[in-house]
Amino acid sequence: MTLKIARVAGQGDGVAETPGGPVFAPLTLPGETVRGVVIDGRMEAPEILEVSPDRIAPVSPHYGDCGGCSLQHWASGPYLDWKRDQVVGALARQRIDTEVEATVAVPPGTRRRLALHARRLKDGRVVLGFKARKSWRLVEVSTCPVADPRLVAAFPALAKVAAAFLEHPKSAPTLHVTWSLDGLDIDVTGIERKSGGLSADRQMQAIRAAREADVARLSMAGETLMMARQPRVQFGPATVPLPTGGFLQAVPEAEAAMVERAVAAVKGARKVADLFCGTGTFTFPLATVASVLAADASAAGIAALKQGIGSARGMKPITAEARDLFRRPLSPYDLKGCEAIVFDPPRAGAIDQTAQVKDTKASVVVGVSCNPQTFARDARVLIDAGFRLETVTPVDQFLWSAHVELVGVFRR
Repeated sequence: MTLKIARVAGQGDGVAETPGGPVFAPLTLPGETVRGVVIDGRMEAPEILEVSPDRIAPVSPHYGDCGGCSLQHWASGPYLDWKRDQVVGALARQRIDTEVEATVAVPPGTRRRLALHARRLKDGRVVLGFKARKSWRLVEVSTCPVADPRLVAAFPALAKVAAAFLEHPKSAPTLHVTWSLDGLDIDVTGIERKSGGLSADRQMQAIRAAREADVARLSMAGETLMMARQPRVQFGPATVPLPTGGFLQAVPEAEAAMVERAVAAVKGARKVADLFCGTGTFTFPLATVASVLAADASAAGIAALKQGIGSARGMKPITAEARDLFRRPLSPYDLKGCEAIVFDPPRAGAIDQTAQVKDTKASVVVGVSCNPQTFARDARVLIDAGFRLETVTPVDQFLWSAHVELVGVFRR
């Protein structure tokens, strides 16, 4: 079929409207004419006959095969506008009309966290890479334009570490690599455990390779195997130890943009609740302007946050509690005295916790989200409770992907 691409859908594929329904074509742009075989509503390998003026040359040698950067071929302006449109559309489906600001862009080469899959090839060579588009196949990568160059420089050493974890044929190791203030922090998952897990010999091999690479810490599914230095991160004025496998925003510049907006929104409040606080991404910057009640389901995250309290001066008091906010959301009684609430939940959103806000005294709520759909759903609850969604700011934390983060400010 020969088709005209009308728009880009929420997952990043171009869409052509046909009498038989929409046809999705990956790596295409609005206005392009494409030709290819259509199976079950997809044109998997489109030939581009007419090129959009917004198409640019991709910067990665792995573009088109690697599933990580599906929008690298799109010029910055329309690409960022499209991300904003995803937020506008999600809000519109909940009948919410508000100011949505321009998308905050982040530069390439700034992502401090990667999940690298490891495989051993038939020739015995161990390679690292990302999954191919809509496939379990591994695409070996030698570089990554979104990643911090210090992570890219470590790829050869990381492959040597990964080799030790390929002991069992059913193991499919994933190296969750973070660049911390103290160097590389690696947590390895995907190790086959039914046969007894990684042998002592292979554990020692992994530790030797990690030491040779000057890795700060090596862990396996959250269990520390080796720690030369405690990996730490900076949140506002505090230096916080990073728990093994702990959550951390992927790009410092994106984190800074979200934190800046959250702190500005709550200024004037005497006490703020920071819900789904993790290890304190927002807690410590918020504590520069108000006392903070912090809560998160991760006991390790809360323990790290408490350790970070002693590392900074000039902050207001911080109270931290390990609590599953899905099963036991903080009630209006628990939130007594909180004049502002900040929440940064997982992709599933925070519908039960959001419902508790209605009967609190909070006049400001800041919602941080990596899922515009669940944010809009939760926003509807707050609006029905008397809040006004003042503004929303999209943030392009995951460069050249279909994912978009956002910060929304509610007032009543």
